[in-house]
Amino acid sequence: MKKRILIKLSGESLSSGNGCFDAERCRAVARTLAQLPRMDIEPGVVIGGGNIWRGRFTDEMDPVNADQMGMLATVINALCAQDFLLREGVRAEVFTAQEMNRFARLYTAAAASECLREGGIALLAGGSGNPFFTTDTAVALRAAELRADTVYKGTTVEGVYDSDPRTNPEAKLLKDITYVDCIRMGLRVMDQTAFQLLQDRGVKELRVFHMDDPENILRVARGEDLGTTVHA
Repeated sequence: MKKRILIKLSGESLSSGNGCFDAERCRAVARTLAQLPRMDIEPGVVIGGGNIWRGRFTDEMDPVNADQMGMLATVINALCAQDFLLREGVRAEVFTAQEMNRFARLYTAAAASECLREGGIALLAGGSGNPFFTTDTAVALRAAELRADTVYKGTTVEGVYDSDPRTNPEAKLLKDITYVDCIRMGLRVMDQTAFQLLQDRGVKELRVFHMDDPENILRVARGEDLGTTVHA
């Protein structure tokens, strides 16, 4: 039986830090994602926009406008991922939360599910389509809509910690934790709204792991005990 997963990648996963995109990094991510349908996995992918846009750069900037610019950045990243995936010989379709028919298909759960059932990779862009919600919330929403078994989140740390490991050298890695405890402890590896949505909609688990190597996605898919498992 095929397993359906939703993968949250940061925009920085397509960049080496020197510019918006790095061709070798994009190719490595695409080669990794391309293997998932061959493993009887139906992968949907939500990519952030942080390699292009990091939000307001002046206090005067309209936050709604700034968030809309971030949504457009995620569309650019999805189109980039599609280009590399197609060259790997994999069907990849970009679905956007906003109408932009010249670039991508308007997202509906039915259309994205059809792409996944037919062996393609659904690249889900434009966030949730609304300001004030991050791509963390978008991936939780899409996971609920598409009835995903699991959400994968690639991060810059090893998993979920009891405090921020970048500021607290004593932070402890938590290998197993519930959505409720993540909310109660105020853990910020995902937005609280995203944790609540995953809990409320019965998404079985969230896997959080380091994305220094894109092939960590495959290791987790094969059952390796990387990072943290978050569950109901």
